[in-house]
Amino acid sequence: MAPVTAVKKRRKFNLQVFLSTIDDGRTIATFTKKQRVFAQGDPSDAVFYIQKGKVKLTVLSASGKEATLGILNEGDFFGEGCLTGQALRMCSASAMTDCAIMRIRKKSMMDVIHRERIFSDMFVAYLLIRNIRHEEDLVDQLFNSSEKRLARVLLLLAHFGKDGKPEVAIPRISQETLAEMVGTTRSRVNFFMNRFRKLGFVHYNGELEIHSSLLNVVLHD
Repeated sequence: MAPVTAVKKRRKFNLQVFLSTIDDGRTIATFTKKQRVFAQGDPSDAVFYIQKGKVKLTVLSASGKEATLGILNEGDFFGEGCLTGQALRMCSASAMTDCAIMRIRKKSMMDVIHRERIFSDMFVAYLLIRNIRHEEDLVDQLFNSSEKRLARVLLLLAHFGKDGKPEVAIPRISQETLAEMVGTTRSRVNFFMNRFRKLGFVHYNGELEIHSSLLNVVLHD
């Protein structure tokens, strides 16, 4: 009976509720669109959890060139580098939409990871999944065409495959940002987006609607 009980407890685990019970070192703040959460080079002393909204991670080179590392959604953590001894932020984080973000001080996060087994397992699994995603991004960048890379980015932004939703609308995102994420030029992104629209893979209606048929571009050789 013990394994069954453990499974039932795991299924009942609610991350949002659990995080709200951390009494020490936890604060919740709201950020408006384009507002900076932290900047590259800031002290790395806390982990962040997105309760609502989208956050963009960017990095600035010594020559002043900015690149988008990724876009995070509700339920994502970021800033976890502080847990491995990262003294300064290696990138910047800013709100893409109005956001509600929980800030958990490094010591509090370490304490709860050591104290709560279910949370620790969940957090490690989350980091492993994200590491796999980074590896897939690298393979995608090295071996796939810019058209396929753009299609994959759009599908990821739309959370394709989650909750069985075949079509998902995403908030407005600039072609410049898409170009940074894909590793190509804005003109190429514009060319491919027009093609996707004509083929019925995407639809503009205030928001960008991604159709599951866009997967054909990723799978097509």
